[in-house]
Amino acid sequence: MVNIHNLSVSFQGEYLFEGITFQLKAGDRVGLVGKNGAGKSTLLRIISGEQEFDTGQIATDKEISIGFLKQDIDFVKGRTVLEESYQAFTEIKKFEKQLEDINTQLAERTDYESDGYHQLMIDLNEVQHQYEIHGGYNYQGETERILQGLGFRREDFEKLTDTFSGGWRMRIELAKLLLQNHDILLLDEPTNHLDIESILWLEEFLKSYPGAVVLVSHDKMFLDHVTNRTIEISLGKIYDFPKPYSKYLVLRKELREQQLATQKNQQKQIEQTEKLIEKFRAKASKASMAQSLIKKLDKIDRIEVDEDDNSVMSLRFPVSITPGKVVVTVKHASKSYGDKEVLKNVDLLIERDSKTAFVGQNGQGKSTLAKMIVGEIPFQGKIDLGHNVQIGYFAQNQAEYLNGSKTVEETMIDAADEKTRPRVRDILGAFLFRGDEVDKYVRVLSGGERNRLALAKLLLQPFNVLVMDEPTNHLDIKSKNVLKEALKNFPGTLIVVSHDRDFLQGMTNKVYEFKDHKIKEYLGDIDYFLEERNLQNLREAEKKTISNKKEIEKPAGGKENYEQQKKLKSLQNRLSKTESQVHTLEKEIKEMDVELAVNYENTMRRPNFFQQYEAKKNSLQQLMKEWEQITIQLEELG
Repeated sequence: MVNIHNLSVSFQGEYLFEGITFQLKAGDRVGLVGKNGAGKSTLLRIISGEQEFDTGQIATDKEISIGFLKQDIDFVKGRTVLEESYQAFTEIKKFEKQLEDINTQLAERTDYESDGYHQLMIDLNEVQHQYEIHGGYNYQGETERILQGLGFRREDFEKLTDTFSGGWRMRIELAKLLLQNHDILLLDEPTNHLDIESILWLEEFLKSYPGAVVLVSHDKMFLDHVTNRTIEISLGKIYDFPKPYSKYLVLRKELREQQLATQKNQQKQIEQTEKLIEKFRAKASKASMAQSLIKKLDKIDRIEVDEDDNSVMSLRFPVSITPGKVVVTVKHASKSYGDKEVLKNVDLLIERDSKTAFVGQNGQGKSTLAKMIVGEIPFQGKIDLGHNVQIGYFAQNQAEYLNGSKTVEETMIDAADEKTRPRVRDILGAFLFRGDEVDKYVRVLSGGERNRLALAKLLLQPFNVLVMDEPTNHLDIKSKNVLKEALKNFPGTLIVVSHDRDFLQGMTNKVYEFKDHKIKEYLGDIDYFLEERNLQNLREAEKKTISNKKEIEKPAGGKENYEQQKKLKSLQNRLSKTESQVHTLEKEIKEMDVELAVNYENTMRRPNFFQQYEAKKNSLQQLMKEWEQITIQLEELG
């Protein structure tokens, strides 16, 4: 599908990557990994045709279609969620307009026997045929299915996109891409704004995607579940293995160990040969042998060991002053957004030096309570901060607040005070912004680099209580590990919102589960919480919340199980009957299409032919809707 050969890209005289070569084929699901700033997003933009490259070649099959989900998107204001989603179907919308125009003319004209009227009938038939071929009778149902899979409710469909946050607008853009059936999908951090339910749905969708998928993600579990190939960009080179991320890491480590062992053996041979050369040089009778050994040594291909980019940010959160014993008290706190109640009469007490995790499905109020604690949003009830409490807050979309027209250093200096201003350069260096990188404009930074800058800003003000809402978004895997260690060693009070078990493991000593407007306390770490819930991971916990909410968990047995099996059988019978009716109608419509094509005039003279033709089309459309509803019910029953 796509051949990339000897590709090189440089910025300000330094190569981002140089001479990289690989192919993309149908069925490839590639995890594109590497450090922040390694060039992952740049490579996606080049493949999509949005960015030029310095040298090399990119060859694609004819008429190949590429869809690209970027980290930053722009929306046309004034469209509803459905209207924006329907923008994916440019061909279908064009045929709809043509059908509307033709039907308007047919309704207004009375010259039924004229050539012009007959031509309109021919045009109507042709446009309807094209409309059907392009999926005109199915696209609305398919749009609703994908929007619901990505977390939208039916009541959201008619709301304006302007009323949704950037994360939800990103979901609409993702829906449009998935609806367009591209040959290649390029996805840059697709899970950053998705809750667990939507991530699970997207995993299943991508696993069965017939084209090629290239995705940038720092979610190890998502990569392992979706991908069958990993390409890492490191120090300007790529490492390409036909394995998902975790298996790739093992292979990469084994390969490097083999290279080191082989290099060590080769070095021994070289040293022995060099000793012989020195020994033979001293004797005239052995001079020719010494020359022979020198030539042999020159011909040896020296084994090189793949370099590892082990540069990581250095992070330590210092405590300002010691606060009182109780740092946060929440009493009868409630929060609603319009008619939607998120939290109801919540009580919470956070003690000094405690480490607390907020977990649960998105939309259950984790981020909402964090914002209430730091005073970002109004609420009902009471929240008191303890004596000498100074809060440092990292919002889920913290990087969005950065000013793109300022440089990295200007951003830090503006946020610093007299005490911290002299330390700006040192702090930036600790976050891997060194040398000329501090003069980069924020708008050209990758998502991970922006998050690193937002974390660096956090160190410019004193605090003793740290509230972190999904701090790992956009961070590469090595940076996530550094952040985790810094939070584990933080001597103050920590509240962290996350659904990443690997990140939370060993970090906290108390877990609050958010579910059905309430919170439940677990006095232990994340592993204790999962053990108490008898679950393997946070995904199971959040998936179970979803299942309970929808009331579709399978009954254990007895009468309930019998009733469910009975309902399942009934739906399967209905589905089979509907599919049979669809098949029959499609066959009849096809036969009528042939009649129209072979002998149009005689066919149109038959009484009620056109009315019967339209009736069959309408019946087919209704049956397709019924088939979709039955299929959804079957999926919910498992």
